[in-house]
Amino acid sequence: MIVVRNRFQLSFGKAKEALALWKEGMQFAEQAGARSVRMLTDVTGPSYVLELEFTYDGLAAFEEAGQKVFGSSDWQAWYQKFVPLVQSGERTILTIVE
Repeated sequence: MIVVRNRFQLSFGKAKEALALWKEGMQFAEQAGARSVRMLTDVTGPSYVLELEFTYDGLAAFEEAGQKVFGSSDWQAWYQKFVPLVQSGERTILTIVE
């Protein structure tokens, strides 16, 4: 099993808008087969950080979900609303050991 973490550095003052938008956007991950989906925000460190955590059965399941979601016109239209709120992003994929 793997955990995929997408970390976004949001633009100053855009956290509330980004969180509201991702509450809508979480449906895409769930429809694509993510086993667990969590939305996290910063408490310490850099401000205006949004981290999304998804659990999948393995890399193949993650790749299949990506193909399903990223090819969707609904996702592409939704994502165009999110992009202007973000300064940068990164993805980490981890294996769950225990």
